[in-house]
Amino acid sequence: MKTLSTRDIISLGCMAFALFMGAGNIIFPPIIGLHSGENILYSGSGFLISAVGLPVVTIVALARVGGKMNQLSEHLGPVTGLILALVCYLCLGPLFVVPRTTTVSFEVGISPLIGNDGHQLAIYSLIYFALVYLFSLYPGKLLDLIGGVLAPIKIVALIILGASAFFVVWHYHLGSVSEAYHSHPFSNGFVSGYLTMDTLSALVFGGVIVNAIHSRGVSESTLITRYTIIAGLIAGSGLILVYIALFRLGLVSYEFVPDASNGAEVLHAFVQHTFGETGSLFLALLIFIACLVTAIGLTSACASWFSNLIPLSYKTMVLVIAVLSFGISNLGLTRLITVSVPLLTAVYPPCIAIVLLSFTTSWWKNPARVFAPLVAVACVFGLVDGIIASPLNGMLNQVPSHLLKPLPLFSQSLEWLLPCAVVLVIASVIDGKKRQEAYED
Repeated sequence: MKTLSTRDIISLGCMAFALFMGAGNIIFPPIIGLHSGENILYSGSGFLISAVGLPVVTIVALARVGGKMNQLSEHLGPVTGLILALVCYLCLGPLFVVPRTTTVSFEVGISPLIGNDGHQLAIYSLIYFALVYLFSLYPGKLLDLIGGVLAPIKIVALIILGASAFFVVWHYHLGSVSEAYHSHPFSNGFVSGYLTMDTLSALVFGGVIVNAIHSRGVSESTLITRYTIIAGLIAGSGLILVYIALFRLGLVSYEFVPDASNGAEVLHAFVQHTFGETGSLFLALLIFIACLVTAIGLTSACASWFSNLIPLSYKTMVLVIAVLSFGISNLGLTRLITVSVPLLTAVYPPCIAIVLLSFTTSWWKNPARVFAPLVAVACVFGLVDGIIASPLNGMLNQVPSHLLKPLPLFSQSLEWLLPCAVVLVIASVIDGKKRQEAYED
């Protein structure tokens, strides 16, 4: 029976960590630290639960069903499961996340060095996606490429950045708590964790990790599950350490950039204060590698999924995704983010519900009786929340906002939790009665 060596397991964990640790993961924690001030413990805890806890739980859920997303949603029926999977893969692939890796790496790392007169992004994204295309052609080599080469470089750079936040700046003035993190720091931190998109990414990266294990000749399902869970735990541990360091970086940056509106500004101010002009080069390298690794992983996973769905080969799908992503990336980061927030707000509730419910399958006589209504409610609230987060809310005279405003946690975009909990209780009672009736018969 083929097993992984200790070195391979470590490489697998490093690969999983590198796949998750994209530019968004580096940018969002510093702004939370800057704006949270003395409430960083609460906001940071909320962020860690949604940005680390949920992705790791998703990896474990996928490992239990062999790394395939469609098996998580099998109790919803083939059509519903396919629609949810399609939405996730399109969002994570060519429609948003993969193009975003290009625009973020350019605007955060490259543009400050070379400027942007309208042509640099097109040239940069062309080179960027040529690399993504070439590296994604051979998914069996991802463990060697990412786990053995790119991940160690990224980890060393993150260690340098994180250590500097703790050991270079000793004395700092704690900033005032912003309005967003004053009244509801935990829930605002939790919702901010959505923006990393790691829970959705985990639905895709789980398959990448399983394929990497297969590439080493491991075929025993129990071992595949065990190694996938270990990789997820290693990645989660690394993410926690990095986020804590980046929270600290944001806290100590108040004196350098007190009015920063995003994490990129905080990072630039900190690295220039700490490393001088070479800090910009250091940050550009870190962001570039972080984005490239994520883009390669997502492109490979999406190409694999779509090649099984439509009659196109894996390599053809890699090319299609790279070309589409190149075109969409040149719309610019602002437009991409404008579109992404409503999409994320709509997709997250049903995906979280599916992942958590997958651990309860054995509890029910008929899992579909519980899964279907709960996920349906999560979808409805997710869609309404997505409309509220989009320009459509204004076009509809704020009607969606007024409908949900009376519900608890509305201001934190978590009003879907209570209705889902109520539906879960009702569905559980109904399933229990059906079980009892079947037993009596």
